Amino acid sequence: MTVTAVQLAGRPGQPLLVLGPSLGTSVQTLWAAVAADLADDFEVIGWDLPGHGTNRVVAAEPLHIADLAHALMEQLDGAYAGATFHYAGDSVGGAVGLQLLLDHPHRVTSAALLCTGATIGTADAWHKRKEQVESSGTSSLLASTPQRWFSPGFADRDPDIAARLLDELAGISDEGYAAVCGALASFDVRSRLADISGPVLAIAGADDAVTPPSALETVATQVRRGRLVVLPGVAHLAPAEAPHQVARLIRDHAASAAADQRTVAEVRAAGMAVRRNVLGDAHVDRAIAAATDFTSEFQQLITEYAWGGIWTRPGLDRRTRSLITLTALVARGHHEELILHIRAARRNGLTVAEIKELLLQTAIYCGVPDANTAFRIAQETLRDLGDLDTP
Repeated sequence: MTVTAVQLAGRPGQPLLVLGPSLGTSVQTLWAAVAADLADDFEVIGWDLPGHGTNRVVAAEPLHIADLAHALMEQLDGAYAGATFHYAGDSVGGAVGLQLLLDHPHRVTSAALLCTGATIGTADAWHKRKEQVESSGTSSLLASTPQRWFSPGFADRDPDIAARLLDELAGISDEGYAAVCGALASFDVRSRLADISGPVLAIAGADDAVTPPSALETVATQVRRGRLVVLPGVAHLAPAEAPHQVARLIRDHAASAAADQRTVAEVRAAGMAVRRNVLGDAHVDRAIAAATDFTSEFQQLITEYAWGGIWTRPGLDRRTRSLITLTALVARGHHEELILHIRAARRNGLTVAEIKELLLQTAIYCGVPDANTAFRIAQETLRDLGDLDTP
């Protein structure tokens, strides 16, 4: 195999996320912090380039990006035959992501492409880098690499990860590194971007001189469903420099892509599950039992659009959604719904003290009379729940 697979985080049965490395890095070191952040959401698998990380194989030349994409699919099919997956890759890992979107569009549910491009650098520059490594080894790159990889000050802010990345570079197989240089020299899919129909999130580092934001903008604007995010203070190795931001972007992008592919029935089923979890089975059962021919379609509407369309979105947790909902209900004077959602807020983990703080804030921004009524309703509701003592 030209590439090797690495188990990074998560567990079998979760949605599959595949991570791809940058030239000169192992997927473990580059993506470790991101993978840890995503362990509750995905089974995270990485892959290593020839001569990098876990991969001791030296690829036969000439090597092409399409060869790496094909080898990765063989690895995945060996363990996850026919499975779809989310993908994220940095630099050459992003180039492989573009190739996967072109060659295997029905397998890639979403793609986050970081610090990459439809072509990277020039063929002449890659051939010169290849010749340098073949004659002097990857250690000859150490003096110039920090300026290419890291934003100003990063090595001082996080010296451990910077040192690990550079140490790995010095230990990478010269032949493997050179082979990937050759693959990048021949990579150019600019004329094919319009053929990519899958959802693409292009993530650029504002300080990246290797693949500047303009390269990611080209990808985001020319694929059919693209979006660009530029990370300030980040250079070429975004997963190492901004792991928490990158993890959040990948999680939200994958969830949005998955939501786009749900059928109406699936959205409604997800909405019903959240509705029951937040409001309680007893309330939902009463609402369903009380539905008539006149009101049943309204019950379907709120289950599908409010609970399935909004409450299942990944951008906010349920505690935050409860805070927002309570504020809106106080402002609009929807007192019956306020009782319902105070109970829901407690199920979503809000404390009595947090509900009190929210109501105090509504006194300023919604008005004292509204807050006065809301405090009365909240106190009665919380007493009914046993959360406040009865005087």
